[in-house]
Amino acid sequence: MIFYDAIVIGAGHAGVEAALALAKTGAKTLVLSITPDNVGYMACNPSIGGTGKGHLVRELDALGGFMGLAADNCATQIRMLNASKGLAVRSLRAQEDKYKYHAFVKRALETSDNLSLRQDEVKSITRDGKDFTVECVTGSVYSCRAVVVATGVYMDSTIITGSAVQQRGPVCFPRSDYLAQSLVSLGFKLRRFKTGTPARLLGKSIDFSRLEVQEGDIVPYTFSALTKKQPKNTTVCYLGYTNETTHDIIRAALEFSPRKMGLITGTGARYCPSIEDKIVRFADKSRHAFFLEPEGAGTDEWYIQGISTSLPPSVQRDMYRSIAGLENVHIVRDAYAIEYECIDARELYPSLMSKRIDGLFFAGQVNGTSGYEEAAAQGLLVGINASAYLRGMEPLVLDRTNSYIGVMTDDLVTVGSDEPYRMLTGRAECRLSLRQDNADLRLTALAEKYGTISPDRKRLLDRKLKQIEKCESLINTRLDDDTVVRLFECAGEENPTRAMTVEDVLKRPTVTLDLFEQHFDVLKDIMPAAKLEVYARIRYDSYLRRQQSELAEKSRLENMRLPADMDYSMVDGLRLEAREKLNQIKPLSIGQASRIPGVTPADVWVLIVKFRVQS
Repeated sequence: MIFYDAIVIGAGHAGVEAALALAKTGAKTLVLSITPDNVGYMACNPSIGGTGKGHLVRELDALGGFMGLAADNCATQIRMLNASKGLAVRSLRAQEDKYKYHAFVKRALETSDNLSLRQDEVKSITRDGKDFTVECVTGSVYSCRAVVVATGVYMDSTIITGSAVQQRGPVCFPRSDYLAQSLVSLGFKLRRFKTGTPARLLGKSIDFSRLEVQEGDIVPYTFSALTKKQPKNTTVCYLGYTNETTHDIIRAALEFSPRKMGLITGTGARYCPSIEDKIVRFADKSRHAFFLEPEGAGTDEWYIQGISTSLPPSVQRDMYRSIAGLENVHIVRDAYAIEYECIDARELYPSLMSKRIDGLFFAGQVNGTSGYEEAAAQGLLVGINASAYLRGMEPLVLDRTNSYIGVMTDDLVTVGSDEPYRMLTGRAECRLSLRQDNADLRLTALAEKYGTISPDRKRLLDRKLKQIEKCESLINTRLDDDTVVRLFECAGEENPTRAMTVEDVLKRPTVTLDLFEQHFDVLKDIMPAAKLEVYARIRYDSYLRRQQSELAEKSRLENMRLPADMDYSMVDGLRLEAREKLNQIKPLSIGQASRIPGVTPADVWVLIVKFRVQS
């Protein structure tokens, strides 16, 4: 039997981050994957980031993760979404060369110290004392002190297209046939979730002239602070729309949908519905938008974002060919739905370690989430915390006030999700202070003691902090009156107040940072990230101060700790439902307890009183 400090099961986006974090912090780590061909593989959309998701990638990078670097290195187009809106909701999104991305990530695993990648399927996980035994279907047996389960959508997965049901994983990779039952034997209750992916179309069969071109940004932003070579936009995407004919074809075929025939029983994602669901739920819409996205330089396949389906292949052909520009399209790969087993994340602590078994961690879609970014963020958090567990350190617990990752983990372990969970900016109460541009200011110092922060990253943060200090020292600089007048003329505002400072000007809603820089060189020689931080502090000062006062009360509740082993059935004054829910979740703070469905303010007050008495 071979011994490792930690074993990571699965090499998708969650498994990769967990493994690299463990190895970086000195843990001897084994990654077991059903096939190395799916390491970091983009089984669905060939992109990283997007609304809310871009925030996760920037936070992951700030904590020492890998996805941001990989995305920057393999990007073919980068765009800032919601660029015309406030800083809080702007999110970076990048089209990726999916095959280059897979190779880039796989190479990172292969060249990492303390890390071994091996092809094998895990059959069972058992615990003997402090150590785990991991047995594979080949007969190989390993021992370790910590296990990370990052199986994605592979456990007992089925691919469904029309009436065809195949026992396969994504893209027809082999699935995991045994691990789900092993988790059941350990006491975990599994749930069946469903997701799907659109077809892949052959580029030479598409009439792109009938579609709207979507260009990338002129000067692309990057996901990682460590990216040295500026990414270049080498591809374009295209925007198109379905029509009434498309919808009529879908309506006529609804009786042949797998859901209607009872072949799909899993719960699908609300925020990523199939095209047939869109037609039914939004019957008043005469069209639905879609995007054509290139899969990579080495292929002519195009991903049709926005038209996922599991209808029969013949219906898919007619449906796609009813759309302008796709009249003669050739489908290389049919769209499909995929069902899989996952756990209820309420069985986990905020560190994403099992409440049931110490040293057993879960990350990614096995926790009921959807998306590469959500998976990677959980993977990094689990990697850090599994390493902390091995070293006897306190876990890194992020919360709703300091990160989107904290919002996601709190949602998962406190409230749970009855459908695949997707990160949205609207889920964050503090999104004004949780911008993607200040992720390093919020998180890098928190991760430093865990060993995932490189010297280069630390130097970059120190430089940014000094630049912010320098920039703030200039905001009271008085500006030339004539230049101020010209600036406001460009901004469409007449008769500005004279004797204005930098701060006065940047507070005006018509003046953007870009417009300011065109007229004044006061902030010259200051890095863009520092200027953006100071601009945000000035522009949103009153809102941020109000938010800080609200956060002070939240922080007070979060800092009122609750024992993890408390038996709430013995707490007088709690309602029966509250006792049941509190015993199920085992909250670590009064704040977490207050967010559990079924726990009322009166129940929270009972806990506050009891906690004060005990402390």
